[in-house]
Amino acid sequence: MAKLTLTGNYCVAYAVKLSKVRVVSAYPITPQTTIVEKISEFVDLGDADIRMIRVESEHSALAAVYGAATAGVRAFTATSSHGLLYMHEMVWWVAQARVPLVMAVVTRTIGPPWNIWTDHHDIMDQRDTGWLIMMAESNQEVLDETIKLFKITEDPEVYLPGIVGLDAFILSHTVEPVEIPEQELVDSFLPERRQPYVIKSGEALIMGNVPSDLLANSRMRWDVHIGLRKAEKVIDRVDLEWGKLTGRHYGGLIECYKCEDADYLFVGTGAWVGDMRLAADRLRATGVRFGVLKIRYVRPFPHLRVLDSIRGKKGALVFDRSVSAGSAGPLFLDLVSHLYPHRLSIPIKNVVAGLAGYEVNYEDFFKIGESFVREVSETGWTSSFLEFYPGR
Repeated sequence: MAKLTLTGNYCVAYAVKLSKVRVVSAYPITPQTTIVEKISEFVDLGDADIRMIRVESEHSALAAVYGAATAGVRAFTATSSHGLLYMHEMVWWVAQARVPLVMAVVTRTIGPPWNIWTDHHDIMDQRDTGWLIMMAESNQEVLDETIKLFKITEDPEVYLPGIVGLDAFILSHTVEPVEIPEQELVDSFLPERRQPYVIKSGEALIMGNVPSDLLANSRMRWDVHIGLRKAEKVIDRVDLEWGKLTGRHYGGLIECYKCEDADYLFVGTGAWVGDMRLAADRLRATGVRFGVLKIRYVRPFPHLRVLDSIRGKKGALVFDRSVSAGSAGPLFLDLVSHLYPHRLSIPIKNVVAGLAGYEVNYEDFFKIGESFVREVSETGWTSSFLEFYPGR
């Protein structure tokens, strides 16, 4: 394997090339743009056999790759923030049509005011649409997971589209040493494209018109949910397959850092999990055993794996980089709703932080963790389930 120093965006581009994608369409938006610029460079140099489709909007970009995918080719697009919101109609359409394709979302704050820095409102806004949604912690994970998502989404048990999310600038424009697998290795891992149906010129096939049977239409909607649930085993299996080939295992749906003997857990998703690891180590140095539960897949939500990880702990802090206004953080809401039937009598607190790109680092996690442990030790519970951390 070659080792290069790459930004997260370039990692996506290399993964698309290695996955032998045949059609790419996207509309420029900061901080996504350099993904498709790099892919275009590969095409111009003759390093990739990809058809680049120029369009006038993000809505058209997803519509273009949706059309290409229904015609039977591996397709890809990328966007951020307002671009993803503009795509939203087609996001639903692709998932409900059960068409496998992959999209990279470089997470970015939604305005107003105008803001190019990261938070997770844009990607969390898609969690009800039927797409698999994965959040990466590192650039290496971005590259590996993009390749793996093509295999996962094209599995007959799944046949749904997938999103790989990476935090704006923290990953997208920051360089890290990354191992690039050989093309032969990726070819041995990723089979020829599979999909549930193909639309061909001259052959009669109707998809998506007004249904005559509303019960069948209802069943189709529920089957998307079933496909996401089935994807859980596929995600774990594909992670093991990739690990055997590359030596890089990520844990599939989740990853636990020092969870086994931990009394308390940080729970989060995305790039700031790395800072949680540092904070956990520092808290352990003070005698408080913290671990980190990293939610790799927001959809399908890995409720059984989360239950196994959190059972028996003295408390958990769930960090969200977005908030469902008027309620709480979406990661927290998913977690507690699935844990509630199991009657786990442990304090679980939601901390909403890092909104609009505001910096949160390991010192902040250490401070919040220390305060949480003190509060639980003194009162046996917490004063509130939700806290907004505005930063230093």
